[in-house]
Parts: sequence; structure tokens; C-alpha cells
Amino acid sequence: MNRFGFLKRSRKNRGALTVLLAMVAVFSLLATSCGNDDDDAPAAPEATAAPEATEEPAAPEPTEAPEPAPDPRGDALGDGSLGVVTVPEGESIQIRSLNAISGPVAFLGLPNQRGVELAIADYGDIQGFSVDLGTPLDDLCSAEGGQAAAQTIVADEQVIGVVGTSCSGAAVAASPLVTQAGMVMISPSNTSPALTSDFEGNAGESYNVGYYRTAHNDLVQGAAMANFVYSELGISAAAAMHDGDPYTQGLAQAFSNAYEEIGGTTTGIVGINKGDTDMVPALTELATGSPGALFFPIFPPEGDHVAAQAPTVSGLEGTQLLAADGMLVDGFLELADSEGMYFSGPDLRFGTNVNQGTGRNADQILDAYQAAYGELPSAAFWGHSYDATTLLLDAIAAASWVEDGDLHIDRAGVRQYLNAVSGYNGVTGSLSCDEFGDCASQKITVIFHQSAANIEASKNNVVYAYP
Repeated sequence: MNRFGFLKRSRKNRGALTVLLAMVAVFSLLATSCGNDDDDAPAAPEATAAPEATEEPAAPEPTEAPEPAPDPRGDALGDGSLGVVTVPEGESIQIRSLNAISGPVAFLGLPNQRGVELAIADYGDIQGFSVDLGTPLDDLCSAEGGQAAAQTIVADEQVIGVVGTSCSGAAVAASPLVTQAGMVMISPSNTSPALTSDFEGNAGESYNVGYYRTAHNDLVQGAAMANFVYSELGISAAAAMHDGDPYTQGLAQAFSNAYEEIGGTTTGIVGINKGDTDMVPALTELATGSPGALFFPIFPPEGDHVAAQAPTVSGLEGTQLLAADGMLVDGFLELADSEGMYFSGPDLRFGTNVNQGTGRNADQILDAYQAAYGELPSAAFWGHSYDATTLLLDAIAAASWVEDGDLHIDRAGVRQYLNAVSGYNGVTGSLSCDEFGDCASQKITVIFHQSAANIEASKNNVVYAYP
């Protein structure tokens, strides 16, 4: 066989082998396909890419905590327990004056009212907000007048406080209404112990939390007159008269109690009625005790009649007549019947005292008073009224803050300020408020009235001072 025959056979054999391999491949594909259709057969796991290596996240850099927003209240006093009054931007802070400004005792209330007006003008704005006194209200020096005026005041929820009343009787009715409304009342001339305390830690029967005064407590005035009569005049038996008002009755009793404590004898205390003109029956009753002095701490016009009629009653011809601040007014001092009398009242020797809220002294205030009203004060408590007003305005300033253009005043903060008053420089002297609202310096003097033709000289004629 030649080599060409061998090659032919080899090619033939390679062809058959190729066909055979192709058939095997086809059967393999068919087998694989059938195997994938078998649900029970486990599927071959898909190949997954190896996870890429990642870097650890960087720790955040420390940052400073944001500063808290400032408290808009700042240092304003109060805890909100009595409510907060909001005064909208462009409006005024509301306070009120409640004094006897008409009728027979207007001589007492008008100087108080004017003292308030002058103090507001001198004090100026509070945190950019003006102070509005509203319409002056009249206490009529009576419980009925005080109650009616107080009802008008508390109907306005914007009112923060009241300067008043003039008379203790009006305060007995007005104080509970005003203070229960969350407001404060600061009186320049109420003096009844019933409105504050007995100075021994016991509240008076008419005391209300939120009531304050810059006038003295009549326990002090009663003791002052009692010591003057017994020690200075040497009179060991005296009588007293009142008109049933809390002021007059309280002072008459305070005088009697103090007088007897130091060795004097009270021969009688009688009451008259407001409006009485015939005082002879009451005077006759007192004459039976042969008193060497008669103390009648009442008001005009009833006091006018007592002074005129007492010397005509048998047994009282030589009796020394004495009165208090309710009669220490121009209208009575100008009467001839008032000559030779002694009067107790607040010490009006203000000297160089300066009110710390306004920087004004007594002379400056009196000059402004005369310029504004064409006369000097007709009664004693104009300075106390000025001080009462600045105390209230200082308290409002201490309890207020501005937020979003509006002024907010915390009622409890106003009381908090007044409760803490100590060594406040007023035109009337140094003021400190005790727990029952007595804030006055408690200085009492007695003056001797020599001549109805020169009443200013008599007002300054101090013959006795009681600390």
C-alpha cells in the first residue's frame, strides 16, 4: 500500500471521529437542558463578586453646643402666678388713682391726686412705655364710694395698681376687690391699724394681701398724742371722740390704750355720726368725767362743730382740744375756733430728702405743685402720695420686660418687689415695707396752732416729735 492510500484512510477515519464527537456534544447539551427543567435539582450557585474593601468612616469632628436663646424676661420679677398683663406696642401702662376728690373732704384727696400726677410726670416712661392714670376716681371718703370705684377699676384687666384710697373707711371696702383681682393698692393716707397689723405679728381685721401704704399706722399716732398729753402737757385725765369710721375709731382707741398704759385715765369715749351738727349731747356726756383734754380725730365739717361747741358745754370750758391729721387742713385752720389747738400728724419736715425714683426733693415738688395748681397742698399727705406712686412705678419696672415690641408685666412680680422694699429713699423719708404692708417711716409730730391768720407758720410749729 502506498502512502497515498494510507492518507486516504486516515482522512476517512478523522471524518468519522469528527461526526462522533459532534454527536456526543449534542447529547451533552440535551442532557444539560433536561437537568435544568428538573425542579428538584439544586441550581448551581451563581458566582458572586468578592466584596470590595471599604474604608472606615471618619469620626465627626466635635462641635460646640449652640448657645441657648436668651430669656426675654431677663431679670424681671415674678412667677406668673397672678397673671401677666401685656401692653401692646404703642399703648400705655394703666394705673389708677382713688381718692376723695369731691364733697366735704375733697381738701384731703385733691393733694393726694395731684401728688400722683406730679410723680408720673417726673418719673417718665417705663421701658419706653408711657404711664396712663386714666380718669381720676372718687372714694367719697366712704365705704360705698370705695366699693363703687373699686368695681370700676377691676373691670379693666389692664390696670396694674391703684394709689389710694384717701380714707381708711373707703379702703376697707375697696381693698379686697382690688387685691383679689391681682392688682396692688398703695395708700398715701390710710392710717387705720385694721388695714395692716397690730405691730405684734397679727393681721388687722381688714388686711388683704397686696395692700400697702406709705402713711403711718395710727398705733404710732395714738401713742404719740398720748405721750404728748400725759408727759408734755401734764394732763392725767382725757376723753376721746370718733365718728364710727375705721380711721377715727381706731385712732381714738389707740390713743386711749396708749394713754392708760403710761398712767393716764380715759374718762370716756363717745361716737357721733357723720353729718351730725349738734354735738352738745355727746359733749355733755364726756363732760361728766371732767377730762383735762379732749382728743377728737375726726374730719370737717363735724370737727368744726365740735371745736365751736365744746367751750360752751359746762365742764369743758377749760378742756384742751386736740385733733389729728384729718383736721390738719387749711379750711379748718383758718377758723378762729381752731386757734390754741394741738394737732398730731405725719412729720412733714422733709428737709433734703430726695425721692430715689425721680431725684426730686420736697421743695422741687412743691414748686411744681404750685405752678401746676396755683396753690400749695391743703392737706398733709401730698408727699406720701408722691412716694406711693414712685413705689408702684418702680415695682412695675422691676416686674416687666419687652418681647416682640410688647411690654409684659408680671402681677406677682409687682408684689414681690413691694414686699422686699427696704430703705427706699422717699421724699417723706426712708421706707421699708413689713409683712403686712406698713411701709412708712412712722414719724409723728404734734404742732401748736397759734393763729388762723398765719396757718403756714402753724404747720411748721412743731412742739413735739415722736419717733
